[in-house]
Amino acid sequence: MNNYTNDNKARRYKAHVSTLGTTQFHLRNPYIVAWWSAAFPGFGHLLLSKYIRGYMLFIWEVIVNVKAHINMAMIYSFQGEIEMAKDILDTRWMLIYIPVYLFAIWDSYRTTVDMNKVYILAEREDHHFNSFVISPFEINYLDKRNPVLAFIWSLFVPGLGQLYIHRILTAAFVVIWSVVFFYYSHALEAITFLFLGEIENATVVLNAEWLLFFPSLYGFATYDSYTATVENNKLYEKEQRKYFVENYQGNNFKILKGQKVK
Repeated sequence: MNNYTNDNKARRYKAHVSTLGTTQFHLRNPYIVAWWSAAFPGFGHLLLSKYIRGYMLFIWEVIVNVKAHINMAMIYSFQGEIEMAKDILDTRWMLIYIPVYLFAIWDSYRTTVDMNKVYILAEREDHHFNSFVISPFEINYLDKRNPVLAFIWSLFVPGLGQLYIHRILTAAFVVIWSVVFFYYSHALEAITFLFLGEIENATVVLNAEWLLFFPSLYGFATYDSYTATVENNKLYEKEQRKYFVENYQGNNFKILKGQKVK
């Protein structure tokens, strides 16, 4: 049950509230989105709520990266072992990795530019959109949340920040892959050894190839949860302002030039 339904009277809508989350148009920096695609293909599209495309590119990145041993080659390169980096790379996988990697960066940039244009048009049309939904499975509604809390919860486990702001699709995807990365990297085992003071065992047990996925995953989870919370708060304020103007503000109300509003 929604408080508003899509009546197709508008060509564009600014947002949509569903049981799985709040999806909205807002201005984004295409260079930042493209940078996240460069950090990890798929992340740029997830920022844009392009979930299917983002999931495909993310899974592609994990599979091909592991098969081509790209992370291990990066580690050897950081250590100055250039020849070992060359030897470990599997060119059969590496050569199909490059075109998709470049496509993810280009497509996320292009899509961001297009979506910014759509946002400007939708903002000018300013049509009603639903801000409340209740179903047998979930309840979701526009409200204000603390972006710092979203950031902090993402630091504990990637995906918790998205759960806090009701971005169910992104949260579920990030949490599942966090478990996969934790399992194959043996990161939690290494942390246990560190608490016990066994530094050597902590180093030995780690799988560096899988561990190298974590910086991008944690960075994306914290950035996405924080920025999405900020944008959701802005959307809530705009929706409230529009409601009050339409239902409580008199037709003769005017703000004179230079007059201060208390």
